[in-house]
Amino acid sequence: MRFYGPLVDLAEQPEVVAPFGEPRSVKDLVEALGVPHPEIGLLLVDGAAVGFDHLLRGGERVAVYPPWRSVPLAEAQRLEPSALLPRFVLDVHLGTLARRLRLLGFDCWYRTDADDATLADVTVAERRILLTRDRGLLMRRVITHGYCPRSDDPDRQLDEVAERYDLAGRLAPLTRCVACNGELSEVHAREVAAEVPPLTRAHVERFARCEACGQVFWPGAHRGAITDIIERVRAGR
Repeated sequence: MRFYGPLVDLAEQPEVVAPFGEPRSVKDLVEALGVPHPEIGLLLVDGAAVGFDHLLRGGERVAVYPPWRSVPLAEAQRLEPSALLPRFVLDVHLGTLARRLRLLGFDCWYRTDADDATLADVTVAERRILLTRDRGLLMRRVITHGYCPRSDDPDRQLDEVAERYDLAGRLAPLTRCVACNGELSEVHAREVAAEVPPLTRAHVERFARCEACGQVFWPGAHRGAITDIIERVRAGR
């Protein structure tokens, strides 16, 4: 079994001989080696494109490819389903990534108390993309769209997700509440005068309010860091 591109990070080696007894599906064997099926774009068994349910009996050579957008494939060869809008579900360990994606304008479902069953249910019911470092969760058969960030660093995680889902041209920065995911609307300074510190009222003219939780936002001390995040993703760095 030969893995290509970023799938090597999950399999931990580019090529492996995988012994087994009874015939088993190629999906079952690939996932047993640590690669969740939503990460796979193409499977070749002895040079022929197959689906996840194809039975392996022993002696085959299997090539496992990620969903590379730059490689033209016939529709029958593609294992990745039709693309979804970049709307995400993130597990409890990716809170910083969720906030940064919201900062860039992306719809992110995130709860600190969500268990695996809830994450899977929301992913399927709302047709979202699941982001999780729990490969077992990604391997659930009901999950069709998902990605496992390789890094545990939020900056690198954001870079990975932006590249995987081609987010650079889809940014709508500072249009979504980083706390609750609600949409932001611009409000006049006099409307929020009682809700912001006096020094802020004296120096800031533009404010925004979350339509869901009511929190008020304005440019602050973190503006430089926020701009750096936006520009880095926009530039594809």
